[in-house]
Amino acid sequence: MPISTKSHQFSVKMLAPNGLLYPILGLASLVAFIYMSFGDFAFFLLKEPEISFVGRNGTQFILDGKPFYINGWNSYWLMDHAVDEFSRPRVRAMLQAGSKMGLTVCRTWAFNDGSYHALQISPGLFDEQVFKALDYVIAEARRYGIRLILSLVNDLQAYGGKTQYVKWAWQEGLGVSSSNDSFFFDPSIRTYFKNYVKTVLTRKNTITGIRYKDDPIIFAWELINEPRCMSDPSGDTLQDWIEEMSAFVKSIDKRHLVTVGLEGFYGSKNPKSMGNPSWWVGTIGTDFIRDSRPSTIDFASVHIYPDQWLSVDNVEDKLEFVKKWMISHIEDGDKQLVKPIMFTEFGLSNQNKDFHPDHRDELIKTVNDVIYKSARKGECGAGSLFWQLFVGGMEEYNDDFGLVPWQRQSTLKLMTEQSCRLALLRGRSYLTGTLKKLCT
Repeated sequence: MPISTKSHQFSVKMLAPNGLLYPILGLASLVAFIYMSFGDFAFFLLKEPEISFVGRNGTQFILDGKPFYINGWNSYWLMDHAVDEFSRPRVRAMLQAGSKMGLTVCRTWAFNDGSYHALQISPGLFDEQVFKALDYVIAEARRYGIRLILSLVNDLQAYGGKTQYVKWAWQEGLGVSSSNDSFFFDPSIRTYFKNYVKTVLTRKNTITGIRYKDDPIIFAWELINEPRCMSDPSGDTLQDWIEEMSAFVKSIDKRHLVTVGLEGFYGSKNPKSMGNPSWWVGTIGTDFIRDSRPSTIDFASVHIYPDQWLSVDNVEDKLEFVKKWMISHIEDGDKQLVKPIMFTEFGLSNQNKDFHPDHRDELIKTVNDVIYKSARKGECGAGSLFWQLFVGGMEEYNDDFGLVPWQRQSTLKLMTEQSCRLALLRGRSYLTGTLKKLCT
């Protein structure tokens, strides 16, 4: 709307008695020009957040010289929904909501192999549009101060996973076995994966201009989601793969943390295997202690799904298992591994018999309390990530475990209170941004 002469004169008198109006308007015009010309990139030209890398000192994560404890969540779908214009706003909405809740870390997929919206179409061939979607996720995470754990491949078939790598090798006549587990031992497939890892780590973000390996908003690289190697119960095959791939990541990127992506099961030969939820998980080719021990692994991951792992229906029994499971792994971190332990997935299905949302709240409270007690004592329980969060209008993408936290006030309160409890352990002087508003 045109500005009248009268109102223009009033603005000159009130805002620019010393003749500063035109410089002010010039600056405003420049800002507008930059935004219109460069879009989201303008945010980084005008306001670059100060972000430090998260490091590790023994059993604790360290940020700016102080222990850093994590209250976060999983939204595996961020890259996938950032591809198309119609679904991209969900990414910003989710990260913004997480920030308002005081959440500090989000775990998400940095892979999609050979399927719809594939990042890697075939070995070494990438879809630039999807890569730009991942750029967007990382840029938005920087905007809202949410650190990312980026997982590099799936053991499961969803989004391609190790099955897709085996198919590629088989189709090209290079595969030594049709077994999905050949992902871990086939030389050609190992080369495929290393090429993928190198491409991702050295990617230069088209929005921020920062290479992934140099971006501190990335909290850590996760080698593989929930690895299992059923064909070798001894665990030797998976252990060899973990050592090789974690060393390869570190050869490219020495500043970011690395974790495996384990569920936390003890191998059958481990004395602690009696604490497994069932006997058979000790035979799937993994062992929490052994797999987490390499020096190139910075912290250990554990998952918690009592309703999926246990045959009991009683909620109290499930929660008692959760406490024992968590305490057992925290003891491992303190006494054997001397590394932080992060519970990178925990959740409860709404398909359980007699499920009630209160049960999910009870699980969140149980996990939160164990983490807080460990952190308060300076132990290695470093944090947890709920599986999983969505925004409204995503019902078709939801699994049995997802929720929109602000739709249930008791759940929202549990999550935000934990954010403050953990943040305040660092001291009030370290509260900034949303946490400062939320926790004071």
